[in-house]
Order: sequence, then structure tokens, then C-alpha cells
Amino acid sequence: MKTIRRLIYGEVFSAVFFVLLAFLSLFFFFDFVDELPDIGKASVLEPERVYGLPDALLYVGLLMPSRIYELLPIAVLIGSVFVLARLAQGSEYTILRTSGLGPWRALRTLLGLGTVFVLLTFAIGDYLAPLADRGAQLHKSRFQGVISLGQTGAWLKEKQPYSNFSVNVGSMSPQGDLGNVRLFEFNNQGFLVSTLHAQSGRIENDESWTLRQVERREFDAAGQQSAKVQRSTLESFRWPTSLNTEMVSVALLKPERMRTADLFAYIRHLEANGQTAQRHEIEFWRKVFYPLSCLVMVVLALPFAYLHFRSGSITGYVFGGVMIGISFFLLNNVFGYIGNLNQWQPWLAAASPALIYSVFSLGAFGWLVLKR
Repeated sequence: MKTIRRLIYGEVFSAVFFVLLAFLSLFFFFDFVDELPDIGKASVLEPERVYGLPDALLYVGLLMPSRIYELLPIAVLIGSVFVLARLAQGSEYTILRTSGLGPWRALRTLLGLGTVFVLLTFAIGDYLAPLADRGAQLHKSRFQGVISLGQTGAWLKEKQPYSNFSVNVGSMSPQGDLGNVRLFEFNNQGFLVSTLHAQSGRIENDESWTLRQVERREFDAAGQQSAKVQRSTLESFRWPTSLNTEMVSVALLKPERMRTADLFAYIRHLEANGQTAQRHEIEFWRKVFYPLSCLVMVVLALPFAYLHFRSGSITGYVFGGVMIGISFFLLNNVFGYIGNLNQWQPWLAAASPALIYSVFSLGAFGWLVLKR
């Protein structure tokens, strides 16, 4: 069995590596083409510095760990299908079966191989990819000037003993400076007390924000006849809060680019402040279940080893593996949106694609391998 495992593992690892390399080359080309319009533009922070070809290549290169995380389960499926179908075509797998490689032993062997890919996918997705993504974003922001999330920025919420705050941060610079900050203060009865708009700000180490170029409005509604709005302009304003730099930077990042631990901490912050965390919970469970899809992929590939053919090309079977992998990738994204819209249980929305393909793969294994 050690010799058989060495043979299968070596062949599968080589095939997965070349499939992954082909996919990464394709995505590297597409990402690089997207960066071409920005080449030659001057930096917002340093006008003498120009976004050149090396900067674009570095930015696209830092995106590759995220691509590896996204593509690894598909590469595992295609590589496993190719190897097992080729072994079946050359009758090598038949010889392995007569040497004692029964269906259940083959399943255990492939599950052991899949476990290696599960650990690799988790390590890349939870450690390497977030670090590289943050580096890519900081590198690009040196030329764009800020880190921002769409047109509206990031929204956060802060509960304090006598007031509740809704906070909107438009952008964050690579140095940690905030831009276009808006605060909406509500009392415990839900009435708007004051609004504040600051052109810039900074998060201090003493659990406070220092806001600059501030326009503040206070609403005095003590009586219907005496209700009034007080406007003031301040050079600086200190706002005590427990919202730190990590929370703001996490809010400005896409949930799928966060580490699992950061997602969990941010979900707890949202729940503690009465905010909906459905989208982030789905992404959290997706990051938990996504590496396990490598196990599903190797089980899906196993029935290809029991196809009996002596002539013809295995291209059709590899193409079938590609289609299965792409359909899994699409279904994994679609179920996230459907679960968010229909308020499904987050773990169910994240696990449904893997469960569907697990049932399909075990059904194919039982029909083609055990019955036939």
C-alpha cells in the first residue's frame, strides 16, 4: 500500500500543480489587463512617483494567493480525474485492483490525499491570502491615496451608556488616517441627538478618535416651540470610542478576504451592537467549509478510475471534470447570495453546495464502483 500511495499521490500532486499553474497563468493575465489603464498615472500621495509596470506586476502577484485559494479545489478535481482516468485507460488501475486496492481502500487512500489538500487550502486561505491581499491593497493605495469600499465606505455601530452612534468611514490611508468621517448620535429612545462630519481623522491609542475640520450639528428638541439646531465648526474634536483600527480596516475589506478569526471577532462586534451579521456569518461558514470541498472533489474523481475503456481519448472525461468543478464554484457563490436574501441559517447556506456534491459523489461511487 505504501508503494501504491506513493504512485497515486505523486501523480495527483503533479497533475494538480500543472492544472493550478495553467489557471493561475490565465487569471494573472486577466488581472494584469485590468491594471493596464492605471499604468503611467502619478501617485496621489507622491506626485513624483508613477504607477509603473513593476508596480502592476507586484500588485497582481500579491493577488495570486487568493486565486490559489479559490482554484485549488477545482484543480484537485481536474487533476484527480485526469490521473485516475489515465490509470483506467492504460489498465494500470485494474492491476492495482488485483493487487489488493479494493473500493473502500481506494476511498480511504484518496481521502488521505484530500486531507492534505484541505490543510493546504486552509493555510493559504486563512494566513497567506489575507496577508497578501492586505499588502496588495496597501500597495495600490499608495497611488490611489486611500482604501475605500465602494461609494459609501464602511458603516459601523457603537453602543455607549447614554448614546448610540452610527459611524461611516469613507476611506483609510496607508498611514491609518481616516477620510470623510460621519457620526450620527442617537439617545436611548432612538431620537437623533447630533450629527458630525469630519474631513479627516485618526484613531488614537487611548480608545478615542481625533477628528479634524469638523462640522457638528446638535438637535435640541426639549419642546416643540423651542426646538432648534445648533451648528458649530471645530478644528479638532475628540470622540471616545472602542472602535479600533483593526475593526475599521476589517470593515473596509471584503468579507471573503478576511481571516476566519477576524471574521468571527467582527461578527461578535456586529451582534453586540445590534447590527445584522448575516452576510459575514455566511462568509465565516464558507471559509470553514470551503477547504473541506477538497475531500468532496477527490471522492467525485474516484468513479473515473472504474470506467472500462481501452481506446479513445480521456479528453471528454477531463472536460466533464472541468464542468463539475466550475458548476461547484458557481453554486458555492450562488448559495451565498440566496441564503443572504432568504435569511437562511448561515451554516446551511455555506454547506449546501458541499452537501449536494457529497451526496452526488457518494451516489456515483456506490452505483459505479460497488454495484457495477
